[in-house]
Amino acid sequence: MVNSAVTPTITVIKPGPLSLIQDFGRFGVAHLGLTQGGPVDDYSYSWANHLLGNPVNRAALEVTLGQCVLRIDYDCEMALCGGDLQAKLDGKPLDNWSTFQAFKGQILSFGKAMNGLRSYIAIKGGFHVPMTMHSCATVTREKIGGLNQDGQACQKGQTINFIQHDLCRPFKAVSVTFRYQPDYNLPVNLRVIESYQSTLFSESAKKTLYNARYLVDQHSNRMGYRLSGDPITSPDITLLSEGIALGAIQIPPDGQPIVLLNDRQTIGGYPKVGCVARIDLPRLAQAKTGHAITFSKGDRLGLQEVWCQWAQFFGY
Repeated sequence: MVNSAVTPTITVIKPGPLSLIQDFGRFGVAHLGLTQGGPVDDYSYSWANHLLGNPVNRAALEVTLGQCVLRIDYDCEMALCGGDLQAKLDGKPLDNWSTFQAFKGQILSFGKAMNGLRSYIAIKGGFHVPMTMHSCATVTREKIGGLNQDGQACQKGQTINFIQHDLCRPFKAVSVTFRYQPDYNLPVNLRVIESYQSTLFSESAKKTLYNARYLVDQHSNRMGYRLSGDPITSPDITLLSEGIALGAIQIPPDGQPIVLLNDRQTIGGYPKVGCVARIDLPRLAQAKTGHAITFSKGDRLGLQEVWCQWAQFFGY
């Protein structure tokens, strides 16, 4: 039975390089200079909550590059989705894209990233984290959100509260069918929806974009993915800074494209050839340094329809 007087927790024993509390992010605050934040791989985040039957937008933990260790302080049911970071419970490997039960005193640990870059841990009912501007999403650059509402990544010794729940007996794990589990080691093709600024780029510049092979640069992060490869000739023109959409492809003077993600700046002045289709961004977010990236011209209406089907399935 649930005891309303109990506040169950998970304790961070080792936070790893970057472990962040995330919900779906902040919206309607860009005019204040605040970006959206939220899970860069919203596909994995959404599946983790969906497997547990959680309402949409429940807080989860985004673990990047692994090396994270958590102690379970109260019996709970969790789900693990996203990259294969060699997750183990008391030293026993866990099935990815699946739910599992964890009991008081057990240790949940992550090793090195084997397939993909980021893993998402959701808990039944959701983590109970304070909200800032209607969201708990952690944005380190803006020092907002997270466990202490100061934008810090999870720290050693911190506790993460969650909503107490009864465990099912007997327990049967629920998993995502193999058909919907991405292989993050495969090359990534990003479909591009060209923007109004695409007319500023020459045909030869766009031909380069669609025919070249790029590699993920080591300086990529949640703000944006920097790519290296054949330079794209950027228009020699001065532009006023303007709002930047999720997935915008900026072409700076050096011609190396930058795909902007959840923690992007709210305004910018580099020319933008278009946007990566929303449905493709989760695959980019799981790409490691040196991963191969190509671009292709996308069909806007078709990609919008696919995105709407995805959003409706998860209840957004």
